[in-house]
Amino acid sequence: MTNYRNAVLFLALAAVWGSAFAAIKAGLDAGFEPVLFAAIRYDVAGVLMLAYAAYAADNWLPQSRADWTVVGIAAVFLIAAYHAFLFVGEQQTTSAVAAVVVSLSPVLTTGFARAFLPSERLSLGGIAGLLLGLVGVVVLSNPDPSNLLGGSTVGILLVLAASTCFALGSVLTQRVDDDLDIETMEAWAMLLGALLMHVASLARGETQTIPQNTDALFAIAYLSLAASAAGFLVYFELLERLGPIEINLVSYVAPVFAAIVGLVVLAEPITAHTVVGFAIIFAGFCLLKRRALAAELRNVRAAWG
Repeated sequence: MTNYRNAVLFLALAAVWGSAFAAIKAGLDAGFEPVLFAAIRYDVAGVLMLAYAAYAADNWLPQSRADWTVVGIAAVFLIAAYHAFLFVGEQQTTSAVAAVVVSLSPVLTTGFARAFLPSERLSLGGIAGLLLGLVGVVVLSNPDPSNLLGGSTVGILLVLAASTCFALGSVLTQRVDDDLDIETMEAWAMLLGALLMHVASLARGETQTIPQNTDALFAIAYLSLAASAAGFLVYFELLERLGPIEINLVSYVAPVFAAIVGLVVLAEPITAHTVVGFAIIFAGFCLLKRRALAAELRNVRAAWG
């Protein structure tokens, strides 16, 4: 029963996070300015997460310098930089392409871990996996040599920058010896990250208005409530049950849902370059995590008898 529940939650999380890319695209098409859109998403999600932290966490307020340091890192890299680059980049890409590029994040995270965490070392197989993931992004972008700064290429590079920021932030938070409950860290990171994005939105000269149409309001509600507040709660539960290796696989199931929802709801095409690029990135992840994945498969076989 526990394995069944974990599988259902895993697929639900992949579906919600995958369809979030389509919701982002729908909100942008409905008239939202990209960085303002991301900021409002986390205004709402941050308040909800803070309320949950006050209920569930031992301490809803960061106490020490280390606590605020990890909140600051998460706010800058995991919330503000990641979502600002992602939302701007997705103006020029499809939902499926954005989701596939973001699926490179676990590969980049491993690379940054080797660079910033002294206990980690990158083997030749690991280097090959990292490079293979980057090759997948090149295949996915299908750059035109005569127009390397064309809209779609720039959009993919911006989403790649988002994925890189998320990976770097994930590693840097591990370098801080803090005592925060994860719910408290996420809540304050969301609120501070939202504030930073509001500042960035103003600096970009974005119009500070919320589109008053059904698509825009549904997109912000879905992203704030389902993808952010509920999604992160499911993620935390699965992280505790499954561990970081299995939960990372969400990044490789989510693009499937992003492609399906993008095709059905937004009529976005699924190209051969998208499929092949995704396959190469996933192969890079498998090569990078080959020993951990083999151990997980042995555990799964033992659990199912």
